[in-house]
Amino acid sequence: MTLPNLLPRWALEWIGSTAAFSTTASFVPQLIRVWRRKSASDISLTMFLLFSFGLVCWLIYGVGIGSAPVTVANAATLALSLAILVLKLRYDRRNGSGGGESSSDKIKP
Repeated sequence: MTLPNLLPRWALEWIGSTAAFSTTASFVPQLIRVWRRKSASDISLTMFLLFSFGLVCWLIYGVGIGSAPVTVANAATLALSLAILVLKLRYDRRNGSGGGESSSDKIKP
């Protein structure tokens, strides 16, 4: 049994839109924190690069299936994620950590 048989279409759309808004909005506090502190040293560059790649894939998928909630949410989240990445690279370079990765991001032999 699939969910479309359990819930009406409008309810599924509402749940999807609520999920899209919530997950996208969750990045706003992080972006504000990085902006105010002028530091992103505690953010994993590797995680945000991989996450951003995943968002690009979701964005392509959303466009491909013609889903506005998937497309809009992932485009907005990608913009927030890329903003955090840009600030991380800028602040890490300014603060002298150079490569943009913290010691926890580097792979140890």
